[in-house]
Amino acid sequence: MGVSVPERLKENDVDFYHTMIDKIFSTMRVSVPGIIKKFDAEKQTAEVQVALREHVQQENMQYEWVEIDVLLDVPVMFPRGGGYVLTFPVKKGDECLVVFSDMCIDAWFSLGDIQNQIEKRRHDLSDGIALLGLWSQPKKLDEFSREHVELRNDDRSDFIRIKPGVIDLVAPTIRVNGVNITTRERYDEWIDEGGRVDR
Repeated sequence: MGVSVPERLKENDVDFYHTMIDKIFSTMRVSVPGIIKKFDAEKQTAEVQVALREHVQQENMQYEWVEIDVLLDVPVMFPRGGGYVLTFPVKKGDECLVVFSDMCIDAWFSLGDIQNQIEKRRHDLSDGIALLGLWSQPKKLDEFSREHVELRNDDRSDFIRIKPGVIDLVAPTIRVNGVNITTRERYDEWIDEGGRVDR
């Protein structure tokens, strides 16, 4: 049976070993839940509060729960590709997942394409990217569809639902090519007037 590292160390080195390991892991970022504090629609970046406090050793060697400073200018990721993108309004209080890049993203984020790193840092708080869509249990959705694809608001009063052979549009008013359609009769009138659905 092998002997663990702490057992191989002298007894008075064990505390140093644990402190060193704690320091390494406390500075290596991977991902963490966050809460949007402010969204900049022009730059599509956000200020994000990390949703978990850290247990940090103070100068007196005692540990305290510490809130991480708000992350600034965090790029926000939306589903995008092939010339299309799905956007939605980002509001204060929205929850997200912040992932931390292996490398400094500053040059790439400013210029795109392939860039050299401005700083040689890894898993840093400065290199967070916010992925919208993660949520906690207090914000879980009611009436979650187990069978269909839906684009919906939180309370499901308005939604688009795709199921085999059918696409449902559910809202008090549906606007097609600038015309408000509130009833089936109004839809028929619109078609009779020469309206069309772009395909």
